Amino acid sequence: MFTGIVTAVGSVRRKAERDGGLELSVGCPYEGLVPGESIAVDGACLTVQSRAAGEFTSHIIRTTLERTNFTTYEIGRKLNLERALQLGDRLGGHLVQGHVDGLGRVEQVSERQDARLLDLGVPAEVARVTVPLGSITVDGVSLTVDAIPAPETVQVSLIPFTLQHTTLGDKSPGDQVHLEGDTVGKYVRHFWAAWSSAGPR
Repeated sequence: MFTGIVTAVGSVRRKAERDGGLELSVGCPYEGLVPGESIAVDGACLTVQSRAAGEFTSHIIRTTLERTNFTTYEIGRKLNLERALQLGDRLGGHLVQGHVDGLGRVEQVSERQDARLLDLGVPAEVARVTVPLGSITVDGVSLTVDAIPAPETVQVSLIPFTLQHTTLGDKSPGDQVHLEGDTVGKYVRHFWAAWSSAGPR
């Protein structure tokens, strides 16, 4: 479990196809990493397979590759990182599972006073659990939904701190991003669908 509060920006050091998946080595400033630990990498929960000074390596399975764009990452690409939440930690963002629901696309970037607005095209499954002023995770960053300007389009605001401490400040129209819909919204929708399909009571 994570909060969507990015604690470091790392970078891709090596990548290689292996055992039907992808082996990704990430440079990061974290100390005390242990094999088996979970780290959110651009919003996807990955397991530390091995570690070395200043980096860790994870194996990304085919299922995760089908929901993300890790296969397109180049050496040197910057990555948003967050270590797993510990009981008793502050929950500064929202409850994030690190389960990427799909890819979004930056449709428009605009400036409004002291914030940058991103309009994101999102998959239907994410749009269905997204509400104005609710939460959404974009490349591992917990964001508040500013508006829903059109069906399957979500607008988020990026404050100066987010622009300076994550990779979202580098996004341009056409860029793809990892999305995770609000966990609470997903549960509510699932149980409502199951209740509705059960018929009259």
